[in-house]
Amino acid sequence: MFKFIAQKLHPEGYRFVAIAAVITFVLLLINNYLGLIALVITIWVYYFFRDPERFPINDENYLVSPADGKITQIIETNGPIELGLENKKFTKVSIFMDVLCCHVNRVPCSGKIEKIYYKPGKYINATLDKSSEDNERNYVKMINSNKEEIVIVQVAGMIARRIVCDVKEGNSISQGDRFGMIRFGSRVDLFFENYKLLVNKGQNTAAGETLLAIKK
Repeated sequence: MFKFIAQKLHPEGYRFVAIAAVITFVLLLINNYLGLIALVITIWVYYFFRDPERFPINDENYLVSPADGKITQIIETNGPIELGLENKKFTKVSIFMDVLCCHVNRVPCSGKIEKIYYKPGKYINATLDKSSEDNERNYVKMINSNKEEIVIVQVAGMIARRIVCDVKEGNSISQGDRFGMIRFGSRVDLFFENYKLLVNKGQNTAAGETLLAIKK
């Protein structure tokens, strides 16, 4: 129970929790009702930036989920034009993270970060499929142990205003490792090939743990 209440925070969260706590203290001095509302918001901010430990399968035959949330789209499509992959076919799985989800993102497999590309954009509702093309987003292309290209796209949502990417080109990273987060509601798209799907649209996922696909 204590571990559930006192969860580890992502470094991005300390500043926001501190600001919310100060505002709560001031409002409690002015009005108990306003202070109570601020306290609830502070607790929500704390849990939004929670960064719980996850336990990946550590098996390169599988891809694990890069995000907590709900699968909103599964399609066969061309790769991102921004990475020069528009003539290559991929399976694309989109996961929507609402404001109650843990927003720390994790890599689906072990490998090397080959390319990172940030593209400014709009902030429309991340549940809409067109958000993958219109919204602010960050592309992370990995090369896995089988020398295959895996692409993770962090997509900002209607409320989100900052995409955080904690890895750099050339970094080696293990399955389930943290690589970034998106603040306040967002979406993650995963592109891959030569894997068989293990999930369905509408299914909930846990970053670093839910098995999305198995090697064909």
